[in-house]
Amino acid sequence: MSARIYQRQKNAMQSGKALTDKWMLEFLPSEARKADPLMGWAGSGDTQVQVKLGFRSCEAAQAYAEKNGISFSVAGASPKKLKLQAYADNFR
Repeated sequence: MSARIYQRQKNAMQSGKALTDKWMLEFLPSEARKADPLMGWAGSGDTQVQVKLGFRSCEAAQAYAEKNGISFSVAGASPKKLKLQAYADNFR
């Protein structure tokens, strides 16, 4: 069982930064998805992919993974760039 630990990003559709301080532990798929012969929907027998756990800090998520014997990788948050632009720049 392996997992990925990452910090939640800001929603692109909203200006608020709620829940961006949370760290998530998400399990990686252990088997490939396959098409169902009757309906054609993609699915697999791996139910761990549906589980996402939230933590207050990266250290808490790492401690949980180590305690339960889960191999993990930590993905750092990407740097945030602000594009400062004046309203008058739209008319140049």
